[in-house]
Amino acid sequence: MSVLFMLGSLCFAVAAAPGLSSVLPSTVIAATFVVGSLFFTGAAAVQWRAAPPGGLDWRVAAIQFAGTLWFNVNTIAALGTGLATQQQDLRIWTPDMIGSVCFLVSSALALPAVPAGRAADRTAARLNLGGSVFFMAAAIAAFVRPATDDAAAAGVANGGTFLGALCFLLGARLLLPSVHAAFPDGYTGPGRMPGPEPRPPGPPGS
Repeated sequence: MSVLFMLGSLCFAVAAAPGLSSVLPSTVIAATFVVGSLFFTGAAAVQWRAAPPGGLDWRVAAIQFAGTLWFNVNTIAALGTGLATQQQDLRIWTPDMIGSVCFLVSSALALPAVPAGRAADRTAARLNLGGSVFFMAAAIAAFVRPATDDAAAAGVANGGTFLGALCFLLGARLLLPSVHAAFPDGYTGPGRMPGPEPRPPGPPGS
């Protein structure tokens, strides 16, 4: 559902907002990421269940759903304290990296499948791909180097997460009208982030 994806994106954007770490306790920021990842997982699960089994939509949704599960592991593990460098890389960075790869693959598969005539949907798909690229960059930059016990590029990691979340937020918002058009009975999901929107009912062969 688009609203769930928007809420998850908003949580990630707020938690990664520049300068927030100097205002809020790290535990609050980490908990906000956890809540956001749960919104992502809920929305992705709805999307996967609604997709026709075996088709491209189903594969895109399945990969995305897997990515959200890895983000659950990543964000929950980040609540821990006192982890050694190797433990941080294994429990926090590795799930983050796998989840980011899943989102990137899912977005890359989804974009070409959106018909050229659906401008808003294609823009949303491009935003989702851009968000996935930002998340991927953030994951790479977040690797904790054993020699220094610091992230490889903390600023890039935080900035990539923030920009990626904004892309996902805008993409999900753009899809709201087409989701409502596709489900005139009031059903608003799945959010299709990333992935082509369901088409409104039309004549056979359309």
